[in-house]
Amino acid sequence: MQKRRLSGRRPLLLAVGAGVTVAALAAGMTSAFAATVFSDDFTDGNTSGWSKSGGTWIVDGSGVLNQSNAGSELARQFAGQTSWTNYSVQARVRPTSFGSSSALVGLAARSTSSTKMYRLALLGSGRAELQAVNGSSVTAIGSASLGIGAGTWYNLRIETSGSTIRGFVNGTQIASGSNSLAGAGRIGLVTAYASGGFDDVVVDSSGGGTPTTPPPTTTPPPTTPPPTTTPPPAGWPTPTGSQKVDATIPVSGTFDGGLKRYYGIGDGGQSESQDPMFELAAGATLRNVIIGAPAGDGVHCEGNCTLINVWWEDVGEDAATFRGGTTYTVDGGGARSASDKVFQHNGSGTVYIKNFRVENAGKLYRACGNCSTSYQRHVVIDNVTVQNTDAIAGINTNWGDTARFSRITIVGDPDRETSICVKYKGVPKGSEPTEIGEGADGVNCLYSPSDITYQ
Repeated sequence: MQKRRLSGRRPLLLAVGAGVTVAALAAGMTSAFAATVFSDDFTDGNTSGWSKSGGTWIVDGSGVLNQSNAGSELARQFAGQTSWTNYSVQARVRPTSFGSSSALVGLAARSTSSTKMYRLALLGSGRAELQAVNGSSVTAIGSASLGIGAGTWYNLRIETSGSTIRGFVNGTQIASGSNSLAGAGRIGLVTAYASGGFDDVVVDSSGGGTPTTPPPTTTPPPTTPPPTTTPPPAGWPTPTGSQKVDATIPVSGTFDGGLKRYYGIGDGGQSESQDPMFELAAGATLRNVIIGAPAGDGVHCEGNCTLINVWWEDVGEDAATFRGGTTYTVDGGGARSASDKVFQHNGSGTVYIKNFRVENAGKLYRACGNCSTSYQRHVVIDNVTVQNTDAIAGINTNWGDTARFSRITIVGDPDRETSICVKYKGVPKGSEPTEIGEGADGVNCLYSPSDITYQ
């Protein structure tokens, strides 16, 4: 997993994609920030690169940074450079408790000291407020009543450009104004008389205001290996053997199938509520498995899970369903012959799909649009080869879902009919979501033309 990045490396996230016009920008949709200069999803289990001021901070087992001291007057974590000027910072933020209506959990930009910053705050009163904070003096730039509640994830973003400051919650602008409090400064995660969780922090910028880091006197070793440029395998592996399965195989810890083919669950069709071939407990890993037909509902992840080098020869209902966790990783492998979707995301959090191959499918990924619980869901898709597939991802933009794409190779599509990112309006259980658009928009569908290669 790529972590913190410095300017000049390949961006994880582009703030403006194809189809976003200058007129749309002027109308306040999003600014043209385009280079990812910093990111942290805390899956390394630590806060390296951050500096703490107050509070009790810890990264939990699901890769979320939590501040648990609801009695702390002002708890903060800072990162970045004091010289950063024009940039966008965004993060997923989840309040877990509020001590009062004025208590807050939020995100900060252009912090010049521990008490001077712009702050996008989720308040115990249920409002979201963009603030200019200078010590004990807090000036509201703008706010909106959103029914903010504890236990819910929110996508927060602050954009700074010159003296213009804008705040967004779940992709919707809630405030914009001109303020000269600070022209440059670091990013921050903050709470005041509240507790909360933070994840998926990304800083983007462009133009003359690009954050920069002075070159070191010696070149340090990279904090993470560079991404592989080798595409996913061109063909399917040969099974080392076959095993018929009559009942779901429970997995806790790690299950290594040695590339044996497992088959025999369900009817091989799309009928709902088929049993899965494998059911993974929270934290489990499934690796080196070929799932043949019939495969029922494939793999169920009941919590955070990891699928490594897993292959689906003929997807039945779904290849895998992500249910109860917040972080799910698919690394390597492939899937083919999925008349509907390959990966179904019913739980909350983020699905990471990388080094994967999909052929003859409806969609590679779908965030559930009518489950009993309407979470905000995210997917990051990297180094994936796509062939004869209608769409790569489907998300619900009204719930703040996001899909990020990089190093996507689409094979055999001269007319470019494959949809990269399809947008839906999520609905309550019992109804059917409606498709409302597709394509990069810099808010929910995040990619640029250079992220997609056609062969």
